[in-house]
Amino acid sequence: MKAKNRKIKERIESLRQITEEHNRRYYVENKPVISDFEFDLLMSELISLEKNYPEFQSNNSPATKIGSDLNQADRSQFVQTEHKYPMLSLGNSYEKEELYAFNERVTRLLGDEAEYVCELKIDGSAISLTYSNGSLIKAVTRGDGTKGDDITRNIKSIPSIPQQLSGKGYPEYFEIRGEIFMPWDSFNRLNQERFESEEELFANPRNAAAGSLKLLDSSVVSQRGLDSILYHLISEYNPFTTHYQVLKAAGDWGLPVSPYTKLCKSIDEVFEYLENWDKKRKELPYPTDGVVIKVNNLEQQKKLGFTSKTPRWATAYKFMPERALTKVLSLDFQVGRTGAVTPVANLAPVLLSGTVVKRASLHNDDQIKLLGVHINDFVYVEKGGEIIPKIVEVELSKREGAQIEIVFPEYCPDCGTRLVRKEEEAKHYCPNSSGCPTQIKASLLHFTSRKAMDILAGEATIEQLFNLGFLRKASDFYSLKKENLLMLEGWKERSAERFLESLHKSKSAPFERVLYALGIRYIGETTARILARHFRSIDALISAKREDLIEVKEIGEILVNSVLEYFSFSENRNLIERLRSAGIRMEVETSINNGVTLLSGMTFVVSGVFSVSRDELKEKIEKFGGKINSSVSSKTSFLIAGESPGDSKIKKAEELKVKIISEKEFENMIQ
Repeated sequence: MKAKNRKIKERIESLRQITEEHNRRYYVENKPVISDFEFDLLMSELISLEKNYPEFQSNNSPATKIGSDLNQADRSQFVQTEHKYPMLSLGNSYEKEELYAFNERVTRLLGDEAEYVCELKIDGSAISLTYSNGSLIKAVTRGDGTKGDDITRNIKSIPSIPQQLSGKGYPEYFEIRGEIFMPWDSFNRLNQERFESEEELFANPRNAAAGSLKLLDSSVVSQRGLDSILYHLISEYNPFTTHYQVLKAAGDWGLPVSPYTKLCKSIDEVFEYLENWDKKRKELPYPTDGVVIKVNNLEQQKKLGFTSKTPRWATAYKFMPERALTKVLSLDFQVGRTGAVTPVANLAPVLLSGTVVKRASLHNDDQIKLLGVHINDFVYVEKGGEIIPKIVEVELSKREGAQIEIVFPEYCPDCGTRLVRKEEEAKHYCPNSSGCPTQIKASLLHFTSRKAMDILAGEATIEQLFNLGFLRKASDFYSLKKENLLMLEGWKERSAERFLESLHKSKSAPFERVLYALGIRYIGETTARILARHFRSIDALISAKREDLIEVKEIGEILVNSVLEYFSFSENRNLIERLRSAGIRMEVETSINNGVTLLSGMTFVVSGVFSVSRDELKEKIEKFGGKINSSVSSKTSFLIAGESPGDSKIKKAEELKVKIISEKEFENMIQ
């Protein structure tokens, strides 16, 4: 073999290995480490090399297969089901010239011009729904294209997907395919909760949606705020002649279809649609990464047919990801409330998605090494709904020799204790939870936060109380006197009274919020709610053994270890007793039985400003058995509208004839 061919073969084999690994991270683990754009470049290179060097082609190459979300290591969670019709992927491009080439191929094969339907490409997780006589009977993930996981029970918890169709004219038996996605509001809320619990953040809404669909407890899935858009119907009996007609009919049957789909008479109209949505997509409440272009006429689709991997009658044009190039000036190592040490890069200010970015997370030591980031490097930064923007790539061509290697510290940057890193975890931790000032103050701030005990104490107040020696642990809040508070800078009688009032009010916080307020590592709002409802009291949770915890749905090994470790320390058990003595609720309230099912079967969307916080309003809905969703759909029972509600939610509710009620009307419902 010639030296050149040997190098080509080695490059092909290397690309296969790399793309297989990235496919696994993306589809199975839902933890991608490179952007879609970078992956598409690798795949494009592999396809090109295999085409030009057919002697090195292989049937097992990732270039000829569809990425799979099936977890081969554990097939026990969901039943795997064969697709009656394969679920293929789409060819995609970032260049308009490739769309012209697509149009020329279509025209040549048809011998005629084609109409196109343009649809926004939702960045979600593919799903296939089967309806029989108007009833939803099955929902299956794409899997490897030939078989997928049956997740019907989880899909039925998504309000926008009807379990029974409305209207008439639908086929007796059909499949309809689309995307399950997570709107930005739901994604930001979920990541904020994970951020506060110092859990690993979801990289993007697509991964959050895919991860949510594979949860075992459908009641937790229902709280994730998932939504759907469907776009492809398959049936042996199809009375329609065009794809556009199918989408309109599907909407009439109550199925969620995109309101932004457009029929284009020519490829020039397609380009107008692309240019329009490349700008407007930033205004959408959900993520979209491109546009899908489909031949409209169904007979023409049949004539064009399929390749082994993609339909010849459709393609995708992907928008370039929003990113900015800037310089790493320095690095801070931040200590969180549970002792996790997070590296955060200080950047030369750069404009990204309408805001100036000065800092970006590097997450952990593994990420620093994976990216190869140095101080004084020029790096690409992406936002994508992150709490803190993230560095995604180093621009190696701009290195000038002034780079400084980043060395992760061995000791806590605050208290000097040697850091530890458990084998199964990516983060380093300071184990000195009771003596590290940063951890103590951060845990006190978490305890007072609105979603925890909701005490009127900000960072500056806690800093002053800590420095004066009044605060060292959460129970110390309930020993504070007015004279202590009047020693704080800028505090007067009324400030002290309001603070003490909030302290008194915090004693009525429900047990699940108390559990969240304790700040146990990895216990966020959702997990605290699950544990509270399962064990009912702090005493039952403290006495729970490993096997008791493992029985709880959605509680994994890492969280089990965290709970057991927390309660193994006497200072944590003593803290709970002091809080109990202060009057803090340590068990689930049992006096609300009379109304607990009053709102059972009803789904609510909350929008606007109310006399109480939106969290309090949502707590009432859940307390009386109702469900909450982030967006209005045909399954929404009521939209509760306060002052300045979202225009899009009001409009959608009016279109779907969802009843809009005021806060007062809601209160009357539960009286």
